[in-house]
Amino acid sequence: MSIVGLKIRASLVTVVYNKILKPSVSSLSELNYGAIVNYMSTDTDRIVNSCASFHAFWSIPAQIAVTLYLLYLQVGPAFLAGLAFSIILIPINKCIASKIGQLSEKLMACKDDRVKCMTEAISGIRVLKYHVWEEHFINKIKKLRNEELKHLKGRKYLDALCVYFWATTPVLISILTFTTYALMGNKLTAAKVFTTIALLNMLIAPLNAFPWVLNGLTEAWVSIKRVQRLLLIPDVDLANFYASFNDFESQRTDVTVIGANFEWGNSAEDESAPLIQSKFSLQNINIELFPGQLVAVIGRVGSGKSSILASLLAETGKTSGSVFMSDLEDGFGYVAQQPWLQRGSIRDNILFGKAFVRSRYNEVLEACCLVDDLQQLNGGDLATVGESGSTLSGGQRARIALARAVYQDKLIYLLDDILSAVDLVVARHIFSKCIAGILKDKTRLLCTHNRNFLQNVDWIIVVENGCIKAQGHPTDILKSFGELIDEPEQASETVKLGAEETKLEESPLFGNDEVPEEVQKEEQETGDIQFSVISDYWHSLGHITAIAILISLVLMQSSRNLSDWWLSYWVTHASHNSTAVLVYLEDSGSFDWFESKAISVEEVTFYLTVYGFLAGLNTVFTLCRAFLFAFGGIKAASTLHNKLLKVVLRSKVSFFDVTPAGRIINRFSSDTYTIDDSLPFILNILLANFFGLIGSLIVTTYGLPWLAFVLVPLLPLYRWLQYYYRLTSRELKRIGSVALSPVYNHFNETLHGLTTIKAFRASKRFSQANEVYLENSQKAQFAGLVASQWLGLRLQFFGVTIVGSVGLIAVIQHHYGYGVDPGLVGLAITYALTMTSLLNGVINTFTETEKEMIAVERTQQYIRRIEPEAEVPVLNYPNYPWPSQGVVRFRSVVFKHRTNVPQSLKGVTFETYPAEKIGIVGRTGAGKSSLFASIFRINELEYGEISVDGINIAELGLKTLRSRLSIIPQEPFLFSGSLRENIDPLGEYTTPEIWSAIRKCHLEDVAFRTGSIDFNIGESGQMLSVGQKQLVCLARAVLHNAKVLCIDEATANVDNETDQYIQTIIRESFYHSTVLTIAHRINTVLDCDRVLVMGDGVVLEFDTPDTLLQNPDSHLHRLMHDN
Repeated sequence: MSIVGLKIRASLVTVVYNKILKPSVSSLSELNYGAIVNYMSTDTDRIVNSCASFHAFWSIPAQIAVTLYLLYLQVGPAFLAGLAFSIILIPINKCIASKIGQLSEKLMACKDDRVKCMTEAISGIRVLKYHVWEEHFINKIKKLRNEELKHLKGRKYLDALCVYFWATTPVLISILTFTTYALMGNKLTAAKVFTTIALLNMLIAPLNAFPWVLNGLTEAWVSIKRVQRLLLIPDVDLANFYASFNDFESQRTDVTVIGANFEWGNSAEDESAPLIQSKFSLQNINIELFPGQLVAVIGRVGSGKSSILASLLAETGKTSGSVFMSDLEDGFGYVAQQPWLQRGSIRDNILFGKAFVRSRYNEVLEACCLVDDLQQLNGGDLATVGESGSTLSGGQRARIALARAVYQDKLIYLLDDILSAVDLVVARHIFSKCIAGILKDKTRLLCTHNRNFLQNVDWIIVVENGCIKAQGHPTDILKSFGELIDEPEQASETVKLGAEETKLEESPLFGNDEVPEEVQKEEQETGDIQFSVISDYWHSLGHITAIAILISLVLMQSSRNLSDWWLSYWVTHASHNSTAVLVYLEDSGSFDWFESKAISVEEVTFYLTVYGFLAGLNTVFTLCRAFLFAFGGIKAASTLHNKLLKVVLRSKVSFFDVTPAGRIINRFSSDTYTIDDSLPFILNILLANFFGLIGSLIVTTYGLPWLAFVLVPLLPLYRWLQYYYRLTSRELKRIGSVALSPVYNHFNETLHGLTTIKAFRASKRFSQANEVYLENSQKAQFAGLVASQWLGLRLQFFGVTIVGSVGLIAVIQHHYGYGVDPGLVGLAITYALTMTSLLNGVINTFTETEKEMIAVERTQQYIRRIEPEAEVPVLNYPNYPWPSQGVVRFRSVVFKHRTNVPQSLKGVTFETYPAEKIGIVGRTGAGKSSLFASIFRINELEYGEISVDGINIAELGLKTLRSRLSIIPQEPFLFSGSLRENIDPLGEYTTPEIWSAIRKCHLEDVAFRTGSIDFNIGESGQMLSVGQKQLVCLARAVLHNAKVLCIDEATANVDNETDQYIQTIIRESFYHSTVLTIAHRINTVLDCDRVLVMGDGVVLEFDTPDTLLQNPDSHLHRLMHDN
């Protein structure tokens, strides 16, 4: 079944992965991100683990039936008393199993929500840091975790009750059987008693295992239904979505849309998904794209421009109309508004699976204006792209995504606002060399707000409220709808256009084998599990709880051994009277020995009372052990998760730059599940087996002391065997854990890039890559399973040796007339029969516990080694309102984002006046965003000083510093929740204040469409366009109203009208604040008090716009008049 389990794992992972590539993004939105991740991890584990339970489900009842029949042969109808007790327990356990199943469903739903929230926090970690939301998200995730633990507690306590019932069943059956046997007037002999005890012991394993079997199957069934929910989501039927041109009167176009209505999926069907009152839809869409035509799509923020592109990609639902496409097999050259990049080299991202052709590659790099960037990057085009392109600027990500699309050489290109991510000079270069150059013979659909290029397109489509309001020639459209687009502007920075004359082969463009690794390799421990890991788990349990568990185990095993010894003592005492029979006297209602030599009623009653008392103590200690383990496991799981959560969210941003999100999520999903469930389960069994083995050895050697001569030479062999097995199996587990991370990383990347992958028709290649990663993971797991079978075969030899030795020693002692106590011999043989399973159990469970402890080890790696942000300031808080003026001063600032990367700021010095408006311009990679990173102390300065209102920010606590500043980031971050929660996550403002900010930022339509500001706007704000998300970020800043506001490309993804709104809001709402604005649009900064021009990490010039523009030698003057 282990091999079957591996095959099922491979099948499930492959099926789940392949499935997410088939539905539209609209349909897939019915499930939240956390649920989909759990399908791949936790649910798959549960289904695979049930394989071992499959045969046990029918074989255990068969074992029980055979054992009961053998009991009948020994004690006759007396066994029915024990059987009746077992039957009574069946409905009780069935009820418990049913409740466990219900709790498991709720548990998994809570786990989905927690993983989703954690994933969002990791994705938006920079925004969390800027806004000091770490504690808010820690508390939010802890709240979700507590809800998860509430269901876990219920399930674990029911598990404990189930274990108690079944663990005490053999003891209670023994009492009932022997009492009934005596009541029937039968003779109680040593042979009869210990044969019966041996048979009852044979019931322990199946009876103890059966509740876990039922529990495992129940959990597997819950997970199967969850995975089925994903599999039942309808796939996109391209043949049905697109109509063939054979059905159309003419194939004059590459794309034709006739009277089509599209809508996004309704996530309200999912209880855990966002509730949206109405779905955004496109109505009566009519489009014709002719071969070689360049068509622009314009419209206000949230009007439906991106939805049109998504609809052409079949990512929305088509409710009516027709979509004709000339070439479905080839796919599209698609560039999203928020570019998606894979972790890997820049070259790999551009090639995207195609063969490397240097001439074509060079042509694409030049067309996409990437030559200078690659020459500056350490490693050239082999420089590593971080998670979602985190190591690159926004403009670089956009151009690499464009280069990827261009290199694929598709027939149709869908470009979503790619020009807004770059400055005007770069935009002009891209438009002339790429869109209107290398792609001039392609059919192109371009979403843009930029008027500079609209005169050069062939056709313009105007979108408003999900409808095409107008379309026509640029001259006509620009006259009627000029307010929807930006005013023409001059170039905002220079770019070395002469670079196109450089011989690329001779430039530092192409990397070599010595490129430094940007992504930190996952750490893998070796050797034994360190004592510190065990110590950490002990401390997570708590000293008192851990000691109480050990005491309960000792008392449970001691009481069981003592009760068995007492029974042997009783039988031995009775055997001195060869014809003695224990009978029940109906007249007196008491027990008596009635034969040639009678034993007093008081003595018999004494034996029964002591036996019953010891057996009763055993049940009590078993109950304590079961519930203490459940309590301790939950406590440890809660403690470790909370420590991990705090360490990760309080770590430096550089940690997230070099660590894939999938690797972090693996700690919070797979490893956390192990600590929650698998580790306590296997640890419980290990300790029970260990104390059971110690008890068996003590009883066996006490009954047959000569057995020690056999055990002493076996112990070194046993120790060597377990050491050799542990050594290999532990490393195999570590290798397997590390090999599993690429599976999760690839899955995580795929989820974020589904639209791009499907648009490029790259699903098959990504599926094949998933199979490669999965195969590497399967190899390690298969090796572990084979090693387990190797161990089992050798342990059988040990067990047979011990049992055979017990019997042989007993015969020899009897034959040579040594004193043999029949009761003790019977007890020794009975315990020896269980020795094989105990030996096997101790090694297996010890090894499995070590494997599961690796989850604690991996958690501790993060807890102990992740470097936190500075927490202990010299000056925690000024004694007066700060900042009051907003004077920002840089003095010789040297800054880099991580220790192993080049400096981003190289001696920057400047100072602002109170409430001054500063515009910041410069080429991509000039260090503009690094100014903000240094102000917010995303990393500490290497040299220099930054002060705000005369206070060195290095002397302030991070919370104090960041909470007194505001930022509108380049990439808007929204999380699952309501509009209110996204604007005011800390709940610091009143409803009227929030509505005021919403009106100022023109978000009333969003509030009305969702019903109110308290309705859920979807996972990561999926119901909003990128421009609307940016407005939400602006609303946050308006509410905060800080004295220093940093704006990083806030208007890049909005239309001209919305841009004007934003500029007006900033002027009015932040009149008394210092505003630092990074912009690609030159008109955005021309009305600033002064302009700061950055270049290669240094200040090129800093003065008023008029002064700089009047100087023909100034950089700003050249920026304005270039081209």
